[in-house]
Amino acid sequence: MLVSSRNKAFAIHLLTASGAFAGLLALEAVVNNHIRAALIWLIICQLLDGFDGPIARKFDVESHAPTIDGHILDLIVDYVTCVIVPVALFIQLNLLPHQREMWLGALIILTGAIWFSRTDQETEDFWFNGFPAAWNLIVPSLIILHAGTKTTEFIIILLSLLSLTKVKFPHLLRVVFMRKFTVFVCAIYFVSLTVLSAKYPNGPKLLEPVLYLVPIYIAGLCFIRSLKKD
Repeated sequence: MLVSSRNKAFAIHLLTASGAFAGLLALEAVVNNHIRAALIWLIICQLLDGFDGPIARKFDVESHAPTIDGHILDLIVDYVTCVIVPVALFIQLNLLPHQREMWLGALIILTGAIWFSRTDQETEDFWFNGFPAAWNLIVPSLIILHAGTKTTEFIIILLSLLSLTKVKFPHLLRVVFMRKFTVFVCAIYFVSLTVLSAKYPNGPKLLEPVLYLVPIYIAGLCFIRSLKKD
């Protein structure tokens, strides 16, 4: 039984690590200018990232495979899939202002690295301190919505700076406040993003407002929680 639990634990770690391979495939697609494929691989990365945590907690991976730190492994994979690949997408598609693209890309990479190394990433009630470098959601949305360079530049600067603050951002699955409704609207967002990515650049226009409205809802949650003292 102990051996079986240990094997399960290492298999779950392998599942987490496979996100880095999916990120590599996404990066390859970017380099080859296969943007639809890159967007789909980022969706797969998100699925892997969403499932491995609950599975790891259910099987108590920390106890059965203590020689591997699942949290650090997850952060390494997330930095690749949430920061590096999205920046490559931005640059490949020339979505950043000319002559400032490398500076803006560097801003995302540097603030993302700082956020992933923070020791105060989460509060006790599962809110993130600062924007959690979720560029794997932001960048595909901006690409699909054909955001202008000025809008893109503003969002990059704003969110990068917010990564360095203690403004609260919700862990979408674990925050108790408004959890059911949050999970519901985020499921709609994810399905819409998946369909629009799979059909890019000719996805159904009917779904595009979801990519505006759900972030506005999340921003409202951030505002409410940030007013409350820890």
